[in-house]
Amino acid sequence: MKKIYHLSNCTTCQRIIKDLEPLDGVILQDIKTEPMTSKQLEEMASLSGGYEPLFSRRAMLYRQMGLQDKELSENEYKKLILEHYTFLKRPVILVDNQIFVGNSKKVAEAAKKALHS
Repeated sequence: MKKIYHLSNCTTCQRIIKDLEPLDGVILQDIKTEPMTSKQLEEMASLSGGYEPLFSRRAMLYRQMGLQDKELSENEYKKLILEHYTFLKRPVILVDNQIFVGNSKKVAEAAKKALHS
């Protein structure tokens, strides 16, 4: 399965998705209009080694909620990501049994290579 979890109004996600084209057979899921299910998040966590690698500390809510001063558990990461989509580090790209999380150039290049191999 090839799938990209993204935000359609995020310019970084838009740029990366455009760079990954052609997207033949790739499912795009806008996590704002089509929220992730617990099962989808569990699948991502199993591929990434946990919920923390999927968690974005850049989200404005992170500081607003004072989370930078707390030590979060895996269950708390999961709960926060499911409660509000901005806590998911984006985009998340699944290619078969591989996962690519975030928007670094290195991650985007590796995802592109996997998608088109």
